[in-house]
Amino acid sequence: MSTPFIMDHPLIQHKISLLRDKHTGSKEFRELISEIAMFVCYEATRNLPLKEVEIETPICMAKTNVVSGKKLAFVPILRAGLGMVDGVLKMVPAAKIGHIGMYRDPESKEPVEYYCKLPSDIAKRDVFVLDPMLATGGSAIDAIHKIKEYGVKNIKFMCIIAAPEGMAALQKAHPDVEIYCAALDECLNEHAYIVPGLGDAGDRIFGTK
Repeated sequence: MSTPFIMDHPLIQHKISLLRDKHTGSKEFRELISEIAMFVCYEATRNLPLKEVEIETPICMAKTNVVSGKKLAFVPILRAGLGMVDGVLKMVPAAKIGHIGMYRDPESKEPVEYYCKLPSDIAKRDVFVLDPMLATGGSAIDAIHKIKEYGVKNIKFMCIIAAPEGMAALQKAHPDVEIYCAALDECLNEHAYIVPGLGDAGDRIFGTK
């Protein structure tokens, strides 16, 4: 079981403080989610393999490194995960995008799947699952189970805010999945919301509340 990577960069902490503020509007909230996703993606892709190539600079020939053609895919968990897509695509423009739709049943608090569309060659790709909030962990666990059914071997999970309960549940269910998180919060409340958290990420991204 790998140790979750929790960000401690001052710029991330600053931007998360703005995210948490209930007075932050949807436009700024979306921009912050995208920017923080770029930072998280930066760390999650740190170990991508490189190959040496030779190029000609304006001065001379030079040997330098490029990513060695590794096939990547990002899979946001709908709908809040969509808020992270623009940011990660700025970092890895050639990646393919899949989608898994889930919502949390208000009574049972369990995830319910309603949509799944993944790239046809998903089994050949390294997959990054995106969801701003890791609360109970149910949606992330089920989404990763679904992706594994397609034969994917290398999966990483990227989130912005996590609760210890969700982190532990995801690690127990998928000990082979690396977790990259911008902030680890205190706990879940009786309604399964992260404390202090930032409210409902989907509603704040899309302005639906």
